[in-house]
Amino acid sequence: MPPLELNPDEIAAVLGGGAVEVLGRLRYSSNGAFLVQARADGVEIPAVYKPRRGERPLWDFPDGTLSRREAAAYEVSAALGWGVVPVTVFREDAPFGEGALQRFVDHDPEEHYFTLLADHEDRFRQFAAFDVVVNNADRKGGHCLHDLPNDSVVGIDHGLTFHQAWKLRTVIWDFAGERVAPTLLDDVCRVSAEVPDGPLGGRLASLLSAPELAALSMRAADLGRERRFPEPDPGYHSVPWPLV
Repeated sequence: MPPLELNPDEIAAVLGGGAVEVLGRLRYSSNGAFLVQARADGVEIPAVYKPRRGERPLWDFPDGTLSRREAAAYEVSAALGWGVVPVTVFREDAPFGEGALQRFVDHDPEEHYFTLLADHEDRFRQFAAFDVVVNNADRKGGHCLHDLPNDSVVGIDHGLTFHQAWKLRTVIWDFAGERVAPTLLDDVCRVSAEVPDGPLGGRLASLLSAPELAALSMRAADLGRERRFPEPDPGYHSVPWPLV
């Protein structure tokens, strides 16, 4: 599959406004997920569609919010300028009702965080900082994909994010205690200033609750002040299972 010669805004326009055809269900997904094709003005973009109605209830996250969190994670990634999350939109008129549509990533399923780390350490430092800011409670190794057509590393499956309580659970602890690069901190501090009352906060207002927005801003500010990647919390399950 060749790389799309479209910028993120153009991809988002197709995913958010184009006709959507369901091609099939994705196996092994813990929630309902479908491979779809979005079409608009002669452009076709494969995407993963996660409808709200396919979400399993969780004890610690509000029901029916995971697809909105997927879209919110993209908005934060885009605001940081890091491109960690493939273009993702939330739309209400998809085939099985409202949900998230994310650009499909053509990748080798044998590649994941543990196989990619040695050649992409700086990229995964961005992942680590991003996961702190969005409070990712489920960063498995298999959520880190080598986007083959674009030769980049991206992250997927961000439904368990933005909880008000600290819930960071990740396989990316290789940089724990390390100082965060100043260039990353500049981006994080800028995002903190844009939430909850700035432009990013406006884009997130329909996706997250006001307390979640306030917690997002606080986490970003805390990382900017502490200037180090966090250590795993003693007594907390800081690593997800399975690892991949």
